[in-house]
Amino acid sequence: MEQVRADGFDEFAAARWSTLLHVARLLTGGDRQRAEDLVQEALVKLWFAWPKIADQAPEAYVRTVLVRLAARSARRRWWGERPVEQLPDRAGPVDVSSAVAERSRLEGALAQLSPKQRAAVVLRYYEDLPEAQVAQVLGCPVGTARSHASRGVARLRQILSDAVRPVT
Repeated sequence: MEQVRADGFDEFAAARWSTLLHVARLLTGGDRQRAEDLVQEALVKLWFAWPKIADQAPEAYVRTVLVRLAARSARRRWWGERPVEQLPDRAGPVDVSSAVAERSRLEGALAQLSPKQRAAVVLRYYEDLPEAQVAQVLGCPVGTARSHASRGVARLRQILSDAVRPVT
């Protein structure tokens, strides 16, 4: 039974780990630890459904699970301890590339969106899914998914333009 379940799962998980982690990181507003937890939870759920899903659409299934887990996680008020990548008493890196700074800025802006808007923007513009598929993953009509994405992009533009305006 375990061998039948494992056929192809390990390869799928290894091949898609980095992509799933990046999507989860965007869904969590840049929180790497929460993103890793989300991917692990999603892969556990996929493991149990693998015999039914393996020949159909495991990518779509795990993406839907990720979005739902991220939405549920965003509703929590407290996630326990929040580990950080750097200790507070250590000096940060001196030379930070502009790509890393821009990514951090975008992740911070994404974190300010509502979970539905964030999911719609990530799925539509990062994952490049069609509107119908975004709506299916979010479990809402196409018009609602389109509205979430549109409002999310408008809010991102506002947030990012506010951060660039010079102080007078």
